Amino acid sequence: SLPAKLINGGIAGLIGVTCVFPIDLAKTRLQNQQNGQRMYTSLSDCLIKTIRSEGYFGMYRGAAVNLTLVTPEKAIKLAANDFFRHHLSKDGKKLTLMKEMLAGCGAGTCQVIVTTPMEMLKIQLQDAGRIAAQKKLMAAQAQLSSSPAAGAAEPAVETRTTATQITRELLRSKGIAGLYKGLGATLLRDVPFSIVYFPLFANLNKLGQKDPNVKAPFYVSFLSGCVAGSTAAVAVNPCDVIKTRLQSLQRGVNEDTYSGILDCTKKIWQKEGPTAFFKGAYCRALVIAPLFGIAQVVYFIGIAEFLLDMLPKPRA
Repeated sequence: SLPAKLINGGIAGLIGVTCVFPIDLAKTRLQNQQNGQRMYTSLSDCLIKTIRSEGYFGMYRGAAVNLTLVTPEKAIKLAANDFFRHHLSKDGKKLTLMKEMLAGCGAGTCQVIVTTPMEMLKIQLQDAGRIAAQKKLMAAQAQLSSSPAAGAAEPAVETRTTATQITRELLRSKGIAGLYKGLGATLLRDVPFSIVYFPLFANLNKLGQKDPNVKAPFYVSFLSGCVAGSTAAVAVNPCDVIKTRLQSLQRGVNEDTYSGILDCTKKIWQKEGPTAFFKGAYCRALVIAPLFGIAQVVYFIGIAEFLLDMLPKPRA
């Protein structure tokens, strides 16, 4: 049922995000740093420096936004894919690869309603620590180069903003369009992702089915979700880099600003080279693989069906 699909998608999203959010934070920071003042060299370096400067919970900056909105996002994505697959297979025949891709395309298009504002707010909070650390480093370098007689300048104190404050400011200054900055880039990432992910998962999962009428074992669903998710994530990583750059409202020292998708693509290619489009690709694969593996296991177990069965039934 649709309620069961929505609940399953929501539960899967909550569990998955809680497990992999620190890696997602590292991915955002690695993608956003340009050829100016680079703060991090790798995933592990980013996480270690984040813990040292911001504490353990610094790795979860922006998690509240993600946990709040990932439920409707994942629910829409998974339920929409099932909806389109169901209506595309009304004739009772097996779905062709083209129809599977079409269903994935529909799912990816539907989810951006929630994904775009969620990513917009999450990126500001995730990247704030990198920009603050960069400013502190620049201030320390300036202090060392200045004459001792000038005196030591007080280090700048980071003012932490919340998702609510960012939302109010964007709505006040730009209206609802402010929360949907980078919508085109989000579509460019999520639609191809779903086109790759859903058919690949369905076909990998079928390999573990001994009988077409019986579900594959849960570990097959988990592994299929991991493989399909990581493959699709790496395939669309260039679009994710562009989306992350466009949605970042604040820039570090000597970092470029962008007017749109083409301008962003051109500047990254010219100034950082083609390899820059795959910044954070392995982080994104590490995030997406367990996220969708868990999602498919939750679907397999059918937690929502169990919860719905526990509800009191109306009397006849």
